[in-house]
Formats: sequence, structure tokens, C-alpha cells
Amino acid sequence: MPEQTFLAFDFGLKKIGVAIGNSLTKSARPLCVLKPVTKQARFEQIAQLLHEWQPDCIIVGLPLTLDGQEQPASLQSRRFANQLNGRFAIKVEMEDERGSSLEAQSYLGNNNDDDAVAASIILQRYLDKLA
Repeated sequence: MPEQTFLAFDFGLKKIGVAIGNSLTKSARPLCVLKPVTKQARFEQIAQLLHEWQPDCIIVGLPLTLDGQEQPASLQSRRFANQLNGRFAIKVEMEDERGSSLEAQSYLGNNNDDDAVAASIILQRYLDKLA
């Protein structure tokens, strides 16, 4: 498998955590937290990240209930993933994000912005599944 670069998004209506990783090292790291005030600003910021990092694939966290069922936030994340694919013509995959925010808060040891750390946890889960 050739080396691939991945960007991951922990999607929220007010904040979007972003992480970067690749298939060679199979490691992910937090990148930034986007706080766009409009939908247009959201996609402008994402376009800048895509231009800078040139990912081969985008991973979007899929919020599920504790028993693995979809919920209203799942629909918002799926819509966001479809918009990314449609606007930027890039492969987008979904990854279960259950517990990623709690894990990020535990890692940080506080309630600071945990969105980028949560995105890196989501991406790390995806990378761990690669052959």
C-alpha cells in the first residue's frame, strides 16, 4: 500500500477538531480547531487545510449512541461528510467516534478545547484498522 495522508474531522456545528496522520507511520496528531462563524467560512478554512496538506482521504467522526445506533448528530456528520466529498471531490470515510471526547478530556486533564485531540483519536482508530 502506498503512503497515504489523512485529515480527520471531529465535526460540530460551532467547532471542528482537525487531525493529520499517514499510513506509513500509522500515527495521528491533533492539528487545529476550526471555529467558523458561517458555513462559507467553514468550507474556506477546510479548503485551506486541504490545499496545505493534500490528503488522500478524509475521515469524519460518526457519533453513535453507546449501543452503536445512529442519532441526530450522526445525520449532521454524514451530511458534512457528503458535503466534503461533493465540494472537494475527495474520498471521505466515516469512523465511530464514541468516547473520543471523553478520552481526549482525560488525555488533556482539563476541559480545554479537546476537539483536535478527539479528531486525532478518531483518526488513530481508523489507522489502527489499516492492514
